[in-house]
Amino acid sequence: MHLVLVLRQEEDFTVDGKSDSGIADGSPDACSVLKLANLASKDTLDFDVKLSSRAAANIVAFRRGADALPETDDDGWFATLKRLDDIKFIGKASFTRMLAYASAHPEYACGPVAVQLLAFNDFHGNLKPPSGSSGRIVTGPDPLVNFVDAGGVEYLAAHLAQLAATNPHTTIVAAGDLIGATPLLSAAFHDEPSIEAMNLLGLAVSSVGNHEFDKGPDELLRMQYGGCHPVDGCRDGDGFDGATFPFLGANVVDTATNDTLLPAYTVRHYGNARVAFIGLTLEGTPLVTTAAGVAGLTFRDEADTINGLVPELKGQGIESIVVLIHEGGKQTGLYNECTAASGAILEIAARLDPAIQVLVTGHTHNAYNCTVDGRLITSAAHAGRIITDIDLTIDELTGKITSKAATNVIVTRTVPKNAEQTALITRYETLIAPIANRVVGTVTGDLVRMADADGETTMGAVIADAQNVGTRLWEAGGRGEQLAERSQRQQHAERRLVGGAEPVHHARCRRGEWTRLERAPRAIVLGRGPSVDPADPRSLGERQDELLQPQRRGGLVEIVRGADLRDGGGRRHPRIGGEAPGGQWRA
Repeated sequence: MHLVLVLRQEEDFTVDGKSDSGIADGSPDACSVLKLANLASKDTLDFDVKLSSRAAANIVAFRRGADALPETDDDGWFATLKRLDDIKFIGKASFTRMLAYASAHPEYACGPVAVQLLAFNDFHGNLKPPSGSSGRIVTGPDPLVNFVDAGGVEYLAAHLAQLAATNPHTTIVAAGDLIGATPLLSAAFHDEPSIEAMNLLGLAVSSVGNHEFDKGPDELLRMQYGGCHPVDGCRDGDGFDGATFPFLGANVVDTATNDTLLPAYTVRHYGNARVAFIGLTLEGTPLVTTAAGVAGLTFRDEADTINGLVPELKGQGIESIVVLIHEGGKQTGLYNECTAASGAILEIAARLDPAIQVLVTGHTHNAYNCTVDGRLITSAAHAGRIITDIDLTIDELTGKITSKAATNVIVTRTVPKNAEQTALITRYETLIAPIANRVVGTVTGDLVRMADADGETTMGAVIADAQNVGTRLWEAGGRGEQLAERSQRQQHAERRLVGGAEPVHHARCRRGEWTRLERAPRAIVLGRGPSVDPADPRSLGERQDELLQPQRRGGLVEIVRGADLRDGGGRRHPRIGGEAPGGQWRA
């Protein structure tokens, strides 16, 4: 008869510790012991440090969390000696052994850690190199001469790999709009190719953007967790596993449960330093997304959401926080500059807790590299044309960022293509070829952008007519109609100058907030409304009834740049303040 002794991990591997380590909290010795507990393998803890087998197993079990897997969001972390002392079979003798081992092995000494973040935003499914101005980065004063061709996921992946090779502590991050508003190659397969491309290039985490909600929350969750499309199935024939990286949406709340639809943040560690990544989209997502896309969801204020998470993260011992936010700004300089910066992201940043030192932004498709009030605020244009290389130094002892810098790197097409991405593109191009190559119409002459004496172009006229008929078809519930014979000259005639100087900016007006219309179709001009004269002492809010009257007939209100947008009580809109800075605005 043989007796078999089985050593197993304790199911209940924590107890109420006695805090009897004999080591001062916050000291270099404490940091070294915690680093050893957080990073060493079970065999090292068992055979080299000479902890008991059960103590070593319980330390590793705590680190791996409920799913028993490393590098997942439920992992445990020893931020304090008390937390380590709570592990069953860890006592004063264990701390003595751990300190002796850590002191003899310099790799467990705490010091500065160099962390590299590689960031991009607004990829929009541009698997193939984008064309025209969307496929260039201007590098000098003359955009017609000083530019570099850029973008394409084969080159994006290649540049990311080259940059990542320079630092073992590298994380690839994104600030939303990876999908939605995508070219045919991605859109025809419900953007599954774009998610697969992001998996291949090693994306670790991304915030959601407004375009992630184009097809509604259920489709976004399918992008995250996988599964075939509920109507079209898996058009490529091999299933869809979803994203290997988490989408974050700290300010996106399911109204039915009052919980966030997606995780608010994720945490990564670099040596014994930890960084929390908070991800969120713009509060105004419902204003630029279909009602069906955001049904059942609430989008909360960005700054309030971020600030509300800071105490929770600090309670976990996390001092370094990076925000991935799909909201942005603009600047007038070149791609790696910050000249005359403006926009919503600056207003958000000004309201943030001092703990927030880095913001990776998007949405506006601008490229900028700004430091504002000590905060790093970056954006990488769109369509995969730029990578923002962010270098952080984090003190393992305090957990805080001690230095930060960023450089916007152009995704040139002069490097060898990434073979995995080439294979992915080739596969989907083959599948879509019968549709992509089908003739759907013909033209009898060239469609050009050259304007005639009246300011019209043949290309512009076709686009305007297409937008017009597309809107009419939608309004008619899909019934066929004739193309509207509306020339650009007629559209231009509907725009006039007030006072012979400043251009008029159209706005559709209802009671409620005002929001920016970034790309209002020029072809859809619904009517006329009263002009808002800056000389009129009454504010826009005080003139609501007068202004709203023509809107019941579908008219447009003309707002001159500089018009007072405060309401009767003098309240300023949180995004645009009390003055219209120009552009098209809608309530």
